[in-house]
Amino acid sequence: MKVEDKTIQALATSLNFRQMRQEVLSANVANAETPGYKAKRVSFEEALARALDVDGEMSMKTTDDRHYGVGEGGFDNLEPEIYEDPNGIVSEDGNTVDTEQELAKMAENKILYDASVQLLNKKLGMLKYAVTSER
Repeated sequence: MKVEDKTIQALATSLNFRQMRQEVLSANVANAETPGYKAKRVSFEEALARALDVDGEMSMKTTDDRHYGVGEGGFDNLEPEIYEDPNGIVSEDGNTVDTEQELAKMAENKILYDASVQLLNKKLGMLKYAVTSER
């Protein structure tokens, strides 16, 4: 069964990307003492907003069948951006990991992950109720 609900797709995609972010943050903490290691970041919120395009203002208007849709990529081809943090403070050995900051970002990411899980559970519960309802 393929679910076409944008909310479920967005929450599932968000969960996958939050898991990826947690792995990147964990790698940063693990490499906090590695000389020359540059802290990495994962950015996906902007791509997710473009895929949702709730208000219809993120994509170009196509008024002819020969026009190509731009910016409305959907959920199938969403790719998070993994990049080196340009704001990191470089230590004497060239490492840019601030362990306390990474742990704080991990805690924030976990809270957002848990919130997404709860929202997804509520949405699936509502669908289950609608399917099993007698009306």
